[in-house]
Amino acid sequence: MNIKSTIVKVILCSILLISSSLNAQQTQYDLMPMPANIKAGNGKLLIDKNFSISLEGNYDERLNKEATRFLRRLDQKTGKFFIQHKVKGKTENAELVISVSQPGKVKLHEDESYAITVSATKIDLKAQTDLGAIRGLETLLQSIEVEEGNYYFKSLIINDNPRFAWRGLMMDVSRHYMPMDVIYRNIDAMAAVKLNVLHLHLSDDQGFRFQSKTFPKLTELASDGLYYTHQELREIIDYADQRGIRVMPEIDVPGHATAILVASPELGSKDTTYMLERYAGIFDPTLDPTKDEVYVFLKALFEEMSTIFTDEFFHIGGDENMGKHWTESKSIQAFKKKHNLADNHDLHTYFNIRLQKILSQMGRRTMGWEEIMSEKMPESAVIHSWRGENEGTVALKSLNDAAKAGYETILSNGYYLDLMYSTTDHYLVDPIPEGSGLTDEEKKRILGGEMCMWSELVVPETIDSRLWPRAAAIAERLWSPGSVNDVDDMYRRLQITGLELEGLGLKHYTARDVILRKLTKGHDITPLKTLVEVVEPMKGYTRNPGGTMYATYSPFTLWADAATADAKVAREFNHNVDLYLAGKLDENVLKEQLELWKTNHVKVLSLIERSPVLLEIKGLSENLSIISTIGLEAIAFIEKDIAPTAKWYETSKKSLEAARENGGRTELQVVSGIKMLVNQIEVSLKQ
Repeated sequence: MNIKSTIVKVILCSILLISSSLNAQQTQYDLMPMPANIKAGNGKLLIDKNFSISLEGNYDERLNKEATRFLRRLDQKTGKFFIQHKVKGKTENAELVISVSQPGKVKLHEDESYAITVSATKIDLKAQTDLGAIRGLETLLQSIEVEEGNYYFKSLIINDNPRFAWRGLMMDVSRHYMPMDVIYRNIDAMAAVKLNVLHLHLSDDQGFRFQSKTFPKLTELASDGLYYTHQELREIIDYADQRGIRVMPEIDVPGHATAILVASPELGSKDTTYMLERYAGIFDPTLDPTKDEVYVFLKALFEEMSTIFTDEFFHIGGDENMGKHWTESKSIQAFKKKHNLADNHDLHTYFNIRLQKILSQMGRRTMGWEEIMSEKMPESAVIHSWRGENEGTVALKSLNDAAKAGYETILSNGYYLDLMYSTTDHYLVDPIPEGSGLTDEEKKRILGGEMCMWSELVVPETIDSRLWPRAAAIAERLWSPGSVNDVDDMYRRLQITGLELEGLGLKHYTARDVILRKLTKGHDITPLKTLVEVVEPMKGYTRNPGGTMYATYSPFTLWADAATADAKVAREFNHNVDLYLAGKLDENVLKEQLELWKTNHVKVLSLIERSPVLLEIKGLSENLSIISTIGLEAIAFIEKDIAPTAKWYETSKKSLEAARENGGRTELQVVSGIKMLVNQIEVSLKQ
């Protein structure tokens, strides 16, 4: 019996089959999102201090600013000290010539296509609108290469356009308020990966973040003093518009309305005292849809907001309304009977239709979470699909149902970044997968998607690390052709994109070290980095069971907040185990990594003595040391071609199972790789 050769035979064929299919999709480009059509030309255009930009055609003023911004960012990358300081209009003999046919409007379905031709002497960027030109500039900035000490643009021919018109990011600024600098840098990141909708979730049970001058109590009593002024919101909208990004507001009603009712309890369905919620979850406070004053209030609020938010769409929420207070109210039940409303869903539809009419009179289209969909809801409403397996339903069901029923719709199920699933999990979710069964007309109604960053467990210090770089992969899913789906190549490019995004001021990588330094009181964080690189926060809704482990005021810069989804070191280790067992990797690569983890626990213990806040990871660190020892022993058995004892198997399996327990609300991600080593020995012994 030869353990290693047996394993190789079993695994090598599958590895080769997988790699052969993936290699067909591997790209030679580092771009994200990947353009719809791209091919290499001959030659390259060297970048020197004379590099300049010329604008031609009919375009919006924003292109002057964005072209200048592109030039400054390019100068930062290359350090060439360009002679051209500002881009404005036509420049003779420019290396980059941008030609635009008409000014773009930041609205749904605006043309964002562009074409780029790079030769050895010139770059031509052509677009129907300046928005398309801006998207093309981001592609150019990603395409810079270096060779023999020179920066250059490789000769390329690109024809690109988005697959979906709606490519959004929803930021929940209600549970935890996000300061202006957070909003700004994330808008910059959105533009870098060609996202075009910022959806601001401005109200919920935990806070109301819009400064209402019409109803000042909303910010006086329901915001904890944290809200956006009219001027700040105008600045956000202008900043986003400059990047070709729409800003859509959401006021969540009739449920998730505690903050509103703290300020205006008379609008509630129950005569009680309302207080801001400090925990996560679904709560009972609900607006009373039978009171005319509710609609007077919302009409006035929406009118005030419409003087600031100029987007065509207004999101009314409408999710998770359990109707408990409606059922308890005798007057509401009498209203339902009088108006022939069979149940609370009918009453909710009655409420939504009245809001739709109010918004329509303001020239706004109503959008809401999927619960607003019903037979009576006008087809002008946009349905926001969000429920899937986590909510006990079939993924994409509400999206497809909406499209079939005649509604335009967007997808968020599968794009909840706060749940800390892997990039792969999000990347492979397609709004219109092959075999969807939809007609061409129904497919047209699927406008695109929005990734969601709910902030129950997210604060300004950590939001970047929860969004990026995974958001870039979803951005590619919404921009690029559906055939762009090679996971390995995605991860390769995502690593590059993640580093590029740091140049925009994002803190998705640096925030981790800041948290670790705080936890160690300034001591050497290397042992903690070794550990945090192989753990991920608990996924889904498991980190905060029942929504009561954390309050809005809890500390959110602890161990779990330093950890991120997609622990790169762990993912690479597990992949290397595959390669080793297939005979394609030397065992010393694994042994070196396992030795590091085995000895790291002693160093972590030393830090825990100085910083008791780290006690929560003591077991986690110990488990990594134990299973690393098991991994080293398993490799020794394989290399020496000897069988371990039955007791070794039993002890090893128990230790591996114990290592799956969370520590500091995080979980080790290398258990599966080490378990693979143990299991493959056992399999080969039975053959």
